[in-house]
Amino acid sequence: MIGFYNYTVLLTYMSLVSASLGIMFALNDGGHPFIGTFFLLISGLCDAFDGKVARTKKNRTAFEKEYGIQIDSLSDLVAFGVLPACIGVAMIRKSEYFDKLFEMSTAWQVILLKTICYAVLVLYVLAALIRLAYYNVTEQERQQKEEGDRKHFVGLPVTMSSLIFPSIMLFHYILPADVTPIYIAAVLITGLLFISRFRTPKLGLKGVLVMVGVGTVEFVLLFVWWMWLRR
Repeated sequence: MIGFYNYTVLLTYMSLVSASLGIMFALNDGGHPFIGTFFLLISGLCDAFDGKVARTKKNRTAFEKEYGIQIDSLSDLVAFGVLPACIGVAMIRKSEYFDKLFEMSTAWQVILLKTICYAVLVLYVLAALIRLAYYNVTEQERQQKEEGDRKHFVGLPVTMSSLIFPSIMLFHYILPADVTPIYIAAVLITGLLFISRFRTPKLGLKGVLVMVGVGTVEFVLLFVWWMWLRR
């Protein structure tokens, strides 16, 4: 078989599997955006450590390293690009706010509103794709000129979506109103940040652990809320 199947790529494969399940559950008729959010958090957890695990293998070939870079970006596009957009589709479908808005609108207004929302979600995926491709090219150029890990990123890393969007979901604990419009607005802003030119410091191990801790808390809170909703 082509490809690699050792422990260095296991977390990346797990991230993609989690993202795929999240997409399927979010878009399923009986699914819910919160289920998709659980899988988004799991993908974020896998991504937090996949590179560090891969680098523990001392005898990795150049081909294995390049393969790891490529599948990591491909997995990130699905997990942190496509999945959040699908969660947005599920939120629009389940939204009480949009249901009431659609009832008060004409057929053409409904079509226009849905077109705008879906266009934002599609542009978000496109921005994630552009950012990942740009990062791959610039990273290859950087490695030819200097050694070691990069110290900063240009723009917002796509993996931050695994914390941003679950955080918005948690606003349901605080706000009595539907957060779907907030989610769509956050998708637009996040997509623009993906392709912006500001510098973002690269997190060290302590920073990664803090982010993992935040994600774990979000996962637990969302799970508790989901179980309460099912009662």
